[in-house]
This record gives sequence, structure tokens and C-alpha cells, in this order.
Amino acid sequence: MKKIILTVLITVIVMFGALWLYMLSGTYDISQLTPHNAITKWMIKTTKHHSIDKRMKENTVPDLSNPEITISGFKLYNKLCVECHGAPGVEASPMTKGLYPKPPTIYKSKNIPEAQEAFWIIKNGIKMTSMPAYGPSHNDNDLWALTAFTSNKLGKMSANDYKDWKEKYFDNTVK
Repeated sequence: MKKIILTVLITVIVMFGALWLYMLSGTYDISQLTPHNAITKWMIKTTKHHSIDKRMKENTVPDLSNPEITISGFKLYNKLCVECHGAPGVEASPMTKGLYPKPPTIYKSKNIPEAQEAFWIIKNGIKMTSMPAYGPSHNDNDLWALTAFTSNKLGKMSANDYKDWKEKYFDNTVK
């Protein structure tokens, strides 16, 4: 039994030593311009989904059907999100060309998260994705409004609809 424990312990020490040497070697390219390898993509995706699934359950989805909530969410989306995610008829900022991973074009996506997951992402952000956490700067009511807009309205809008809403509802006084 001692021999097995010693073998496992030595193996773990050698593995950590190899990992340490790899980290110090600078071999791993951390550039935003170099995509992750398949193993890293899988690890990030798996970790992200399990982490969000575990934590989002603490949020109870309110009634998001009120048009006033959706309009309030539109104002926030236009102020906070359109630069990275774009909107119907509005291209994302050229700055997003240098981001990795690329921010999703939410209005074109067929994989828009359910409201509970979307709220969690908006509130908490996601490390190493350029998705900021808006929880520290905005209250939950604002974030639920943003969730209502992205979940219920954004994907159904045409470029003309978005332009009309912008002319009708947007002002620069939104926080």
C-alpha cells in the first residue's frame, strides 16, 4: 500500500512540475488573436455551462411581458450592449474584431439563453470573454428589463423596427 501511495504522490508532483514548467516556458499563446485549442475550448465551455447552471437557480424570473419593461430594456441594450453585440441594422463596433471569443450577434442567434440564464450572464459577466458584469453598476430591475428585451423582442426586430424604436424611445440619459 505504501508503494502505491508513494507512486501516486510522485506522479502528482511530476505532473504539477511539468505544468509549472509549461507555464513558465511561455509556450501557451495568450493572444486574443489566437484561438483556443480544442481541449481548452471544451474545458471553458463545459466549465461555463456547469457554473452558470449551478448559480442561476438563485434567480426567480419575474413577469417580463410588460411592454414598459421591454422598452426600458431596449434603452439599456442600446446604451450598454449594441457596441459589442450589434442590433438589427447596427453593426458591432470595429473594436470587436480584436476580441476572442467574438461577442455573439444576439439578434441573429438561434441559441438565445432562457431569461434566467441571460439575467445571470448580464448580472455577473463571464471571465475571459470580454462580457462585463453589470450587477455592480445596475440594479436587478434594470437587468431584468435588459433580459426582457434580449429574450423577448430583440430577435424579432427588423432593422427598421430597431431604428424606429431608437428614434422613439432612446435618450442619452439612461444610466
